[in-house]
Amino acid sequence: MRKIITVDDRMQRGYRYALTAPSGRNFAADFRPELTPRQMLALGVFGGKYMTDCRREFPQSWFAGAKLSPYRKDPALNYFGVDASQPLEEWRRKGWIHPDDPRGWFQWYCRYYLGRRHEDDARQIRRWKQIARHVAQLKKHCEARDLFCRRRQRQALLHWAYDSRKI
Repeated sequence: MRKIITVDDRMQRGYRYALTAPSGRNFAADFRPELTPRQMLALGVFGGKYMTDCRREFPQSWFAGAKLSPYRKDPALNYFGVDASQPLEEWRRKGWIHPDDPRGWFQWYCRYYLGRRHEDDARQIRRWKQIARHVAQLKKHCEARDLFCRRRQRQALLHWAYDSRKI
């Protein structure tokens, strides 16, 4: 049975989508994120500002222990304590934003994780795979598990569901 989600937050009003896959399962064969949305929110991503007005769309369990900032982005909430984000305007300028996911990749991932399958899935999975180049750079330039080496790059990897604490 398909469940329909209706979104009503500051960036989308009345957007509807169907959950057609089981939550957290049946991902594309070449898409294996290392972190769930819940884990990412608990670790600290996007300065805590990303999900503050759209909590009703997602399971409340995702927000237990989430590091959120209700008023403005606070990089100190990020796991590595640094800002590793580009402004949303830059994402738009580069054409990275699909109209159905106006917050970008993480919004797409949260919805994909829940079970939405979408016309933009292949593009977003390609983008996720391209971020792996940063894993290679950490391995080349840092001692294993040196969490102080390239903290901005490590934080950026967390934003893409790569667990850079293990590198």
